[in-house]
Amino acid sequence: MKKANYKALLPIGVFLVLYLGLGILFEYVLEVSMGFYNIPIVVIFMIALGVACVQNRALSLDKKLEVMAKGVGDKNIITMVLIFILAGMFVGVVGRSSAESVAYFVLSFIPAQFSVLVLFVVSAFVSLAMGTSVGTITLLVPIAVAIAQSSGFGAPVCIGSVVGGAMFGDNLSFISDTTIAACNGQGCAMKDKFRENFGIALPAALASLVVIALLTVGADVGEPVLGDYNLVRIIPYLLVLLGGIAGINVFLVLMIGIVSGSMIMLATGATEATALLASMGSGVSGMFETSMVAVLVSAICALIAEYGGFEALLQLIKKLFKGQKGGKLGMGLLVGAMDIATANNTVAIVMANPIAKEMSQTYDISPRKAASILDTFSCIFQGILPYGAQMLVAVSAAAELGCMVSAFEVIPNLIYPFMLLLSSLVFVFILPEKKN
Repeated sequence: MKKANYKALLPIGVFLVLYLGLGILFEYVLEVSMGFYNIPIVVIFMIALGVACVQNRALSLDKKLEVMAKGVGDKNIITMVLIFILAGMFVGVVGRSSAESVAYFVLSFIPAQFSVLVLFVVSAFVSLAMGTSVGTITLLVPIAVAIAQSSGFGAPVCIGSVVGGAMFGDNLSFISDTTIAACNGQGCAMKDKFRENFGIALPAALASLVVIALLTVGADVGEPVLGDYNLVRIIPYLLVLLGGIAGINVFLVLMIGIVSGSMIMLATGATEATALLASMGSGVSGMFETSMVAVLVSAICALIAEYGGFEALLQLIKKLFKGQKGGKLGMGLLVGAMDIATANNTVAIVMANPIAKEMSQTYDISPRKAASILDTFSCIFQGILPYGAQMLVAVSAAAELGCMVSAFEVIPNLIYPFMLLLSSLVFVFILPEKKN
């Protein structure tokens, strides 16, 4: 046990002040579009790492580099980065064209009054298969706007349904970066975390469907606009989804997805053979920032742990939260606070992982439950942040189509994140802890 040292937490404070402060400045003072996402998060983490290196002069720079190397070289960090790369290759190969196919296929035989329900279900499926809520929102918000304009449903209701469904899928997906980060950080199998999460997310999703139905079904609406669809391109997503549920090794599952996706994209003429490798490279490039954040955060956390910062934070948490239930709530609020500060649920999980790992041992919380809590609470907070990527992308995509809607109009229609919060509180305070 290291001696508690609150000063060791300074790098986290520096990161939060710079990232959150500059984000507010860009977004609300300078009114820069997507202000929070114009801040290079890797650069901010490098500054925080520099602060950590300057601290504790009792250790030489060589010793600090050794400590950082051990943190970065941890099996879970290496595994996480490799999975990020393979997930990027998969998304690069199959693209995102199947999302519209799923939506238009379902809408082709579902009555118009159920359009908002369909948007939620389709968004949930697409996000579950793709592993990205932002990508799902980018693809489906234009469809939501078209449905709102043609059917008569309000745009905030349709967009809120898409965002809610996207957060459901992202929270459970086997190739989501949040799932990868939470499972590898806590040392649990993805299938175990999925089963744990499913028991929280499914009741929330069913409750959301009931609420959406009460708000929309029976309304006097017209017929939504429909487009073409090609269901063959959904097969790679289904293989990845079913392989993950079956408990097949995640590396093998992703390789199956990459190979099957390559064959189908070539056979259907969706891409040319010469462009296939370029698509893989583009997908991997999209994972660069996430991978670098994982590496830098692991280096920073290794130094903080060496200096006694996590011991100090654990002492504070023990004073505020008592017992196993208090520990679960404290873990959820910890990752929630990180998410509010960073507006990125993956980064929040990566930052909270080492602290949550210590908390799980202190409060006797199983790894699968710890991973589930981190992923679920980060999803709750990320889903309702007015300056989160999901909300900014949704509002921007709608604006490009001439549908001007604000984040604060959409937030009251985000049924699923609020239902997920209620379900999570039941999970924390009522359901008993099951041993591994």
